[in-house]
Amino acid sequence: MAAGEPMGMYTPGKITEIEDDEEFQDETLIERLYGLTEMFPESVRNASYSAAITSCKASKALYRFTRRSMWIGSTSLMILAAPIVFEQERFALEQQQLSQQRQMLLGPNAAMSGAFGMPQGPPGMAPPPPK
Repeated sequence: MAAGEPMGMYTPGKITEIEDDEEFQDETLIERLYGLTEMFPESVRNASYSAAITSCKASKALYRFTRRSMWIGSTSLMILAAPIVFEQERFALEQQQLSQQRQMLLGPNAAMSGAFGMPQGPPGMAPPPPK
């Protein structure tokens, strides 16, 4: 800039000088990030690196734990609960077959009442004694 020119005035020659100053080398993202690391002290860089490594290891450990827990829980549920469900289904089928047999032998109203007109309680209980 010449001594007598105001600050905001640009001449065509000055624009060319500014454009020449703005020529940058193409940098990759990795090069730019590495250049930014020089802004921070070594202790900050080491702490952030160790925090990133620790969080990655913790994420992997949590994933492994969750995977193993789900496997143990699901197989245990299948081993412990499946037989109960099968027995309940078998019991319901037997009751339905008994009801159908009574209906065929004694008529449609007999299936609703107990065996030979006696009320029937829950399974495993004896019928009430006659009065």
